[in-house]
Amino acid sequence: MTPDAGAPWLIAGLGNPGPWFRLTRHNAGFLAVDRLAERHGARFRRRGIATLVAEIQVDGHPVLLAKPLWFINLSGRPVAGLLRRYGVPVERLVVAQDDLDFPFGSARLKRGGGPGGHNGVRSVGEALGTRDFIRLRFGVGRPPKGQSVGDFVLAKFSDDELAVMPDELDACADALEALVRLGLNRAQDILNTRTARHLPDRSRTGPERRP
Repeated sequence: MTPDAGAPWLIAGLGNPGPWFRLTRHNAGFLAVDRLAERHGARFRRRGIATLVAEIQVDGHPVLLAKPLWFINLSGRPVAGLLRRYGVPVERLVVAQDDLDFPFGSARLKRGGGPGGHNGVRSVGEALGTRDFIRLRFGVGRPPKGQSVGDFVLAKFSDDELAVMPDELDACADALEALVRLGLNRAQDILNTRTARHLPDRSRTGPERRP
């Protein structure tokens, strides 16, 4: 189905609410939409089912930025509520998430696919009854030997990671703006070109569950 050319986009960051979680790896999705809102001088306001929403324009295209205020594994219901409230077709939904499959400093855009153990993405798919939405997958790497996945994603980014985080988030913001202006293929090219300068992807050894 081709979405109405005038329909808005919704970019929903996944994360956990509260100041303690702000710089944790599981909140990479929140950080991505925060950076895009900051770039456009937009402020988040409470809307719908426990969700913060900011409204921006990208070359005349309306874009909603959202941060659900439920814990990450319950993100689906507020995201689905926003799609209904604002008339956003699922083809124009982007879910920004952390991802263990890619090293820190890399990001990918893709449409559809399984949640890969990410319970926030799983929740969104179940609430919508489809996985046909776009995902911005922000690489956080894998936990060191002896550390559980849950402890790793709920820990804060390292000081070295935080030092380069502004550049990484700007790359995500560039790709998201390109997605709205030029489409998925062009936005993927932008991220893939940049990712090629980072370490190769780490292959999964099996399914992992997240908190």
